[in-house]
Amino acid sequence: MTITIKKCTFEDLRKLQEISCETFNDTFKDQNSPENMKAYLERAFNIKQLEKELSNSSSEFFFVYLKNEVAGYFKVNTNDAQSEPMGEETLEIERIYIKNNFQKHGLGKYLLNKAMEIAMEQSKKKVWLGVWENNENAIVFYKKMGFVHTGSHSFYMGDEEQMDLIMTKTLL
Repeated sequence: MTITIKKCTFEDLRKLQEISCETFNDTFKDQNSPENMKAYLERAFNIKQLEKELSNSSSEFFFVYLKNEVAGYFKVNTNDAQSEPMGEETLEIERIYIKNNFQKHGLGKYLLNKAMEIAMEQSKKKVWLGVWENNENAIVFYKKMGFVHTGSHSFYMGDEEQMDLIMTKTLL
């Protein structure tokens, strides 16, 4: 199984938008109203928003390819790009999005490890992420990968406030 990673550029904006909407919708549409899903997708993944995020030097997006096909992506943030003020010694994994037909191939673990490599290369002491409190499969996965629940923050899906657990892993 050939897995490769490629840093996203502005030429990738449309593909990034497409994968973002597809994977987020596939994952969360059954637990949220169509109105809230539509509002969130339009706000979070419009081209201007993604361009703004891609322009931020403290954020990086990476596509993951399985057998030369884009299978998903991940996004990491440092410094003021983090969605919570966690300090300069931390790296946030804001998104790990894998297309449905590429799940169960170990890509999530691969991307999580890649994000931790990036953190270590940047001499970060901790890696953290937010995960929806009702996403039990993801929570179990992150715990297996050494993350612990250290807090929570609000996440707005349209007009509905939801709770994300903050999970953190200390790097050696």
